Amino acid sequence: MRVLRVVVIIGVVLGGVFVGLDRWAVGYAENRLADRIQSRQGLSGGVEVDIHGFPFLTQALSHDLDRVDMKVAGLDVATTDGHRTHLSQLRVAFHGVKVNGDYSGGTAQSAEGSTLVTYADLTAAAQPGVTVAYGGAPGKLKVTASVEFLGRTLSRSVVSTISLVDAKDAAGAKIVRVRADEVPGEGLPGIEAVVRKKTDFDRRLDGGLPSGVQLTALTSDEAGVHLALGGTDLALAE
Repeated sequence: MRVLRVVVIIGVVLGGVFVGLDRWAVGYAENRLADRIQSRQGLSGGVEVDIHGFPFLTQALSHDLDRVDMKVAGLDVATTDGHRTHLSQLRVAFHGVKVNGDYSGGTAQSAEGSTLVTYADLTAAAQPGVTVAYGGAPGKLKVTASVEFLGRTLSRSVVSTISLVDAKDAAGAKIVRVRADEVPGEGLPGIEAVVRKKTDFDRRLDGGLPSGVQLTALTSDEAGVHLALGGTDLALAE
């Protein structure tokens, strides 16, 4: 019985040492990968990485990780027209990850994630004199614009549909499109075109997302516009 007790105690101690070593190793790898992703991809927000699976050391020996989660506290994405759009906390889950020897980079078979654009950030990214708010239903926005018409300054609010459309190139990129469902004209010829020039707009949000990650879907609610993200055969760091 004494021998058995000693064996059990040794086993518990060695198990604790192994768990501690495993958690230290995964923490080191997470920090190393996060720093590399942020520096190589030029992400504007702070990057956090969470490597799933236990024990980590067995995954580390093969350099194959089942899942790696990345969180960016905030991200400024450039658009093709020179505007910048702020994305609130970005979350992406990478699957089938193959990392290199020093955890300075890797590739992933697939990824999916999400982010949020608040109405305050949408307003900041719109033209001067335009405010954006929730439109009362999923996929709807309320866009209010101040326009100059026949020497007068008019304020017009419209309910608009926000959608995701294909960009006209071979890159497979998506464009966020906002279009007013209808514009109240009040019998004023030409006012619809003037209002739509302010309220209708396209934004291509691919200048600043993690490499290979693209928009796949969107919807809106009281909090803002929720963007779904995805991709295949991605580089975690270039």
